Amino acid sequence: MAPAWLKIYANISTNQKQPELLQSFLNRFRVYFMIFSQNRDELRQFYISSWEKYRDKRPLEALEKQVGEVVAMHSEYHAFLEQGEDTLAKDFTPELGESNPFMHMGLHLGLREQLSVNRPVGITAIFNRLLKSYREVHRTEHEMMECLAEMLWQAQRSGGAADEQQYLEQLKKL
Repeated sequence: MAPAWLKIYANISTNQKQPELLQSFLNRFRVYFMIFSQNRDELRQFYISSWEKYRDKRPLEALEKQVGEVVAMHSEYHAFLEQGEDTLAKDFTPELGESNPFMHMGLHLGLREQLSVNRPVGITAIFNRLLKSYREVHRTEHEMMECLAEMLWQAQRSGGAADEQQYLEQLKKL
């Protein structure tokens, strides 16, 4: 039996009237492939090279553009990412007050992916409501990312799946 993603791909690729749907699918699949199949250094290198290309106004693929936009919002990470290879091996210890910029930017990207597909259902409406209140995308994302990080931490701690309903309930309280 073919995996679900392959069935979706086959269905989309035969519909020549919707090439943007196919491109959207391929971009999302690439995101998941990159996140789940590469090691830490490769993922970090992707952030570094995406930022370099974005900063230098070179042509970007869709995911590189997203990463570049997120890095651009975080001037506190620019110098660090511009150190290049030296950033690959850096460990971040919360006990010493260090936060991991790659994790932080990954939460931005994860939230944006959720918003693009409205999953869990209702998250886009919550974002739009919060955006009216906060009036700034970056701040709105940060508020929501606190809930996302909590959900991921709880899932990791329990060894189970992330609880989307609990996540939505926490977002609704913002």
